[in-house]
Amino acid sequence: MTNTHRQNDTDHHDAALLLAEMAVPHPARPTWPAALHLSRAEVPYQRMLSLDERLEGAAARPVIVPETIVVDRGKIYLSECLVAACEALGVSVQPAPPRRPQAKAVVERTFGAINGLFCQHVAGHTGSNPLRRGKDVAVEARWTIPQLQDFLDEWITAGWQNRPHDGLHHPVLPKTSLTPNQMWAALITLSGYVPLPLTGADYLELLPVRWQPITDRGIRLNYRTYNHDILTPHRGQRSPAAGKDGKWEIHHNPHDARQIFIRLTDGQLHEIPWIHRDHVHQPFNDALWHHIQTEVEQRGDRDQHEADLADALDQLLRRTRGPAGTDHDTRRRKTPLASSTATHLPDVPGQRRPLTAETAPGLAPDWSESLDDLIGVDVAAETGTIELEGTGMLPADTGGYGLWDAEAEAEQW
Repeated sequence: MTNTHRQNDTDHHDAALLLAEMAVPHPARPTWPAALHLSRAEVPYQRMLSLDERLEGAAARPVIVPETIVVDRGKIYLSECLVAACEALGVSVQPAPPRRPQAKAVVERTFGAINGLFCQHVAGHTGSNPLRRGKDVAVEARWTIPQLQDFLDEWITAGWQNRPHDGLHHPVLPKTSLTPNQMWAALITLSGYVPLPLTGADYLELLPVRWQPITDRGIRLNYRTYNHDILTPHRGQRSPAAGKDGKWEIHHNPHDARQIFIRLTDGQLHEIPWIHRDHVHQPFNDALWHHIQTEVEQRGDRDQHEADLADALDQLLRRTRGPAGTDHDTRRRKTPLASSTATHLPDVPGQRRPLTAETAPGLAPDWSESLDDLIGVDVAAETGTIELEGTGMLPADTGGYGLWDAEAEAEQW
């Protein structure tokens, strides 16, 4: 089975993790109805479940380890990270001929179908040009990246996988178009199902790699210091890796920089925390960290500046995760996310106070600009529920996101 894959505007680690996600069962959301579970799909579910217990509660979408992925010649898809991930999973990489989009016709057509069947129906859709967003964009629905990902996951499971495709035909029924799930079931009967057990250690191996020295103070990465007692025997020592100038192999997650993972002489990856991780309890990405660096002025030595950055980061993460709604009508909101006030934090003896204009004059940055493009946050509704009136979404019984209703959406146009 050959699978063609391409991903626009992404990073090499995202492509590698997407490959791993494709090879393991995708869990169904708690709010999804039973019809979207794999147990209700047209597949030999009981036989597959006897081979892979992870399929219990999985979503009705294929679990595939491709033989080959066809990529364009972008640096992302020929990167060391993605190639190493493919080698670990036994997948070959086939670069497409340059300037020949017809070599990737299937995936190009798929992107067009997603734009026409899903993206254009999402409130706030701007098409290929953000200048077409309209003059009243502020009163339209605004979604965070995690919310859009949830919508897309649900639409893929409920719509795309159960929609007949003209390019999917079975030799016994050559005139009948099959759905992706039906074609998957037909191919399983021919090639069988072999589960691919991926552990947490396997996902760590797919993370981007950097090479850094171990100093007396720990490991410095992007102006952050990581330290742990396990590094003590290796401080100031050269790594055994050949051709790396004595530096050590570091795996890091760009979406959660609170810790890194180092491969020591035992060959295993060990977690090394950021020295300020106990102060910044929530994940943050590199883009947010770089934004903090541009806003906080350095006053003091390197250690003090890193502590100031941690204070500013913690303050921002607390504020963006404060009570605010993602409604479709601004009249239901008390204040928009971009202008909501920071959560008040009482002074606790022995703990640092958050960085504010009062506690550190001249150091507190101005967060007046919207940071939706830097932070992916599932924003909680002010009332504890999400109002979906007139949005084309059916409310779920237990909260969260319901099914996308095309008819309700069509009535709005």
